[in-house]
Amino acid sequence: MPFIRECIVTTVDDGGNVHVAPMGIHEDENRFIILPFKPSITLDNLEKQGTATLNYTDDVRVYAGCLTSHNDWPTRDTTIIQGARLENCLAHTELEVIRKTDDIVRPEYLCKSVYEATHAPFHGYNRAQSAVVELAILVSRLHILNEEKVNREIKYLKTSVEKTAGPREQEAWRWLMLKVASFRESKKESL
Repeated sequence: MPFIRECIVTTVDDGGNVHVAPMGIHEDENRFIILPFKPSITLDNLEKQGTATLNYTDDVRVYAGCLTSHNDWPTRDTTIIQGARLENCLAHTELEVIRKTDDIVRPEYLCKSVYEATHAPFHGYNRAQSAVVELAILVSRLHILNEEKVNREIKYLKTSVEKTAGPREQEAWRWLMLKVASFRESKKESL
């Protein structure tokens, strides 16, 4: 049975420009399914290159940064595929697309792992890290969620941040809350 792994996906375009995006990747018995929305840079790069890299990190600023224009994360070349990985990730998996199933909203790219490496030890998550990832998911869906639901979720998640966050989690939380405020302000202005 597949499960969803939240990670950072890096892809490259024809010019070697790296795109960094947080995504939920479906994993089942060493097969990976990437479901990018149309239109998206990840989709374009997958279509042209047929490769992607899954980056596993405990620095939740990367998740928050991708949604809040704080996205200048250092990368380095991958080992097998022509691609890039986050320089400071704990581990990464290099993927090649083996099959595509088209869809008008979210095409499905079935991928296989061609290389994996661990770069640093994983020392566990604190609850604030999970809360930031959940808030990042909410922020990516602000345009489709009602404000009351968002407020309830933020109130619940905020407790974990207040109790367990270190400096990186606090910074990521601030970035995302500024994005929420900006979204709400722009929504008011459009009325």
